[in-house]
Amino acid sequence: MTGIIVLIIYALIMVGATLLFTKHGKNGEDFNVGSRNMGTIISAMSVAATWIWAPALFTSAEKAYSNGFAGLFWFLVPNVLCLLVFIPFAKKIRREMPHGITLSGYMYQKYESKTVRNTYLFQLTMLTVLSTAVQLLAGGKILSLVTGLPMWIMTIILAVIAFSYASISGIRASVLTDGIQMVFLLIACAVFVPWALKLNGGLSAIQLTGSTGEYTSLFTGKGLEVFLGFGLPTAIGLFAGPFGDQCFWQRAFSIRQDKIGKSFSLGAVLFAIVPLSMGILGFIAAGIGFTPADAGQVNFELIKAIFPSWVIVPFMFMLISGLLSTVDSNLCAISSLTTDVSKMENTTIGKGAMVILLIVGILIANIPGLTVTHMFLFYCTFRATTMLPTIMTLLKVKLTGKGVTAGIITALVVGLPIFAYGTISGISIYKTVGSLTTVLSAGIVAFIVSKIPKREA
Repeated sequence: MTGIIVLIIYALIMVGATLLFTKHGKNGEDFNVGSRNMGTIISAMSVAATWIWAPALFTSAEKAYSNGFAGLFWFLVPNVLCLLVFIPFAKKIRREMPHGITLSGYMYQKYESKTVRNTYLFQLTMLTVLSTAVQLLAGGKILSLVTGLPMWIMTIILAVIAFSYASISGIRASVLTDGIQMVFLLIACAVFVPWALKLNGGLSAIQLTGSTGEYTSLFTGKGLEVFLGFGLPTAIGLFAGPFGDQCFWQRAFSIRQDKIGKSFSLGAVLFAIVPLSMGILGFIAAGIGFTPADAGQVNFELIKAIFPSWVIVPFMFMLISGLLSTVDSNLCAISSLTTDVSKMENTTIGKGAMVILLIVGILIANIPGLTVTHMFLFYCTFRATTMLPTIMTLLKVKLTGKGVTAGIITALVVGLPIFAYGTISGISIYKTVGSLTTVLSAGIVAFIVSKIPKREA
């Protein structure tokens, strides 16, 4: 019953705040980018909250518990750096297309090719679908344990909550609620970590070498295995993250132009606090010899084991905030993508796309046997397919529409299957080769095909 009450209170807070402090989107442009003048603090909190997805809450703790500091390092550092690397490109796209809304729209403007636009639309749309599914998967699992209700019901409830406020005013609702969600997250981190340390003897409870004590290095022994099997493909996928995610391009078009750099920099710092805090809980679990039933939920199980039962309430607020901040951003992203193929006089089509996204996300989240970590690795690599063509275009490398399309398709049909096989089979070398092939083939093929002379008629 407690879990249901928390969900109701959470929904009322988000819908109430949206109705009180935002205006309904007057048209498609207002719904998707607001007035393009969002300030530094609220934008930074929105960037951080949007980047705090299911893996930031659970994978960080799992890797810290299982693989020690090596596991957490290869998750945390690339997660932070990728937001900083994205800054000059976010500034550049805003200068070149000050009234833009989507990355696919920018690429269409550059190459005047519907094929390029549609290729980007496919990648960006699939990314929002997979990202939404993994948030619902993680949230549904935990909330099912807390409430006793079936997981599929919890995924539907989470989806309805996100839609209830995101559909009111679009990006304004997403950014405002992101700020509220980030406050919940930071408060929870500030409470859980010091308290867990105090209950378990202070800093001596932290074990940085994983639950087995074998992970003593980043690049040798077991640490090398972590680097090859998790670190390298994760780093590649994460660096590509913002470049292949419409959520971040949408914010680049919505933030006040002179505040983009500061917003993303501060957002990276705020983001880092959350996975670092969850990682410390993983270190504590390893240090005290705690054995979770599911290592993928070690932080949740630890909190249930060592804290009073009422602590589950703030943890649920943190959990729901972290997951739905990404879901509502995905809803706004899918709405913005509809502007590439429809008029922007109204928001009906965008809201319809939101509903379809949630339905598909719910269906995927309820596929038996799916895990958060496997889905995280897969869609990290999926969004890497457009990274180099996008960067090369922004850097004014001379490419053609045919070259860009060929590069992305090559990455999708060659690199991604290799990576998927490596992930499913657990073979590190295939995961690494698949990640590198996905990223590099897109850029290399795009460049080579662009240099092939056109045949004369």
